[in-house]
Amino acid sequence: MERVVICGLSNRALKMFVEPLIARFHHDNEIVALLDIDPKRHEVCLQTYPALANATFYRPDQFEQMVKETNATMAVVASRDDTHVDYILRGLALGLNIISEKPMVTTSEDARRVLEAEKASKGKVTVAFNYRYNPYHIKIKELIQSGRIGRITSIDLNWYIDTYHGSSYFKRWNRNRAFSGGLSVHKSTHHFDLVNWWINQRPQEVFAFGDLHYYGAKSELNPRLENGRHCGTCSDRQNCSYYRRWFGRNQSTQIKDDHLMAGQDLGAYTGYRPDACVFDEEIDIEDTYVANVRYDGGALLSYSINFSLPYEGYRLAINGTNGRIETQEYHAPSRTPFPVPEQTIDLFPLFGAKETIHVVQKEGGHGGGDPVIQEDLFLGEDPTRPFDVLAGAEAGALSVAVGEAVWKSAKRGAPIRIETLLANKEEV
Repeated sequence: MERVVICGLSNRALKMFVEPLIARFHHDNEIVALLDIDPKRHEVCLQTYPALANATFYRPDQFEQMVKETNATMAVVASRDDTHVDYILRGLALGLNIISEKPMVTTSEDARRVLEAEKASKGKVTVAFNYRYNPYHIKIKELIQSGRIGRITSIDLNWYIDTYHGSSYFKRWNRNRAFSGGLSVHKSTHHFDLVNWWINQRPQEVFAFGDLHYYGAKSELNPRLENGRHCGTCSDRQNCSYYRRWFGRNQSTQIKDDHLMAGQDLGAYTGYRPDACVFDEEIDIEDTYVANVRYDGGALLSYSINFSLPYEGYRLAINGTNGRIETQEYHAPSRTPFPVPEQTIDLFPLFGAKETIHVVQKEGGHGGGDPVIQEDLFLGEDPTRPFDVLAGAEAGALSVAVGEAVWKSAKRGAPIRIETLLANKEEV
């Protein structure tokens, strides 16, 4: 029986970890403690899940006390990104197994510290890269693993975030690099991890460009220069294209946020509101990136992401010495202003006819991927698979290092080597 402590009571923590632990995995796991900086989050957690009434509540400075008093064996870390490293290191020092929400940490230096701490601990780190478990992504891994397209030579991955989802990152703490590592870390680590895992090659060097085009005070979409506005009370919201697109003239805003429960008041938590103005001067991250990544097996990645587009999804092409894989996803079809086709995977042999593959999806988030990763996290990885899917600390570190290299390369106009970041020998 694992004795589990939850560090960070975000909506993400409750839905992705707490709820399945209570509903599906309670025979092998018991939540014995809850930790957060804000007692109001604890109140919301207990209101939502009364079964946790016997789980003791602790503050961040009581981590060691919590582990000792509850005899914890596992820590789930789902707090704000920049705080992950503290709980991971403290947990490893006490021999706990760690499940960390992505990104594992926000800097390559912290990633290196985690890797070193894991080597010295009896505990291990698992990173909850649930996007690996999407059935389309599993199928792509199977096709590559089976050699259908030969040795991988190049990957084209273009990711599109719509104006509803994209703007949400600029309404909350993600917009500060000190908290999130920037979106090339907070968001793109998902994508870099997918590529690393698909092709089973190690990233070596990154060259990238990035900028802030849509958000921030200098945006041409800003109706008026002023700091400190909030969507819920803003007098300019009827002149704000982002607000009007999704809320019209409605006075109540249903803000997209992974850290509030559905229907919660915008001021439900202490010192936290997810409706800050997307045109504030304090925004110090980018909303657009293009990047090239070179891998140790010879593969080359061409990647782009944009956080203010009319629809959401991605386009992917993977080229190999024996053929090519293509797929396109339209995410959140209810927010897409046109009919969208079913996602399929097209396989093009180098010398042969195209094969279209229809993938079976299941119930649950990410095409049924979320329930499957939860099984691996809390029951152990499925031993019948021909390849590993669950991600460890090294995968978490490599994805963070690529994400950091992207924004640093964009700032410096120079390539960044991954090994220098993780070895903490980077040239300043």
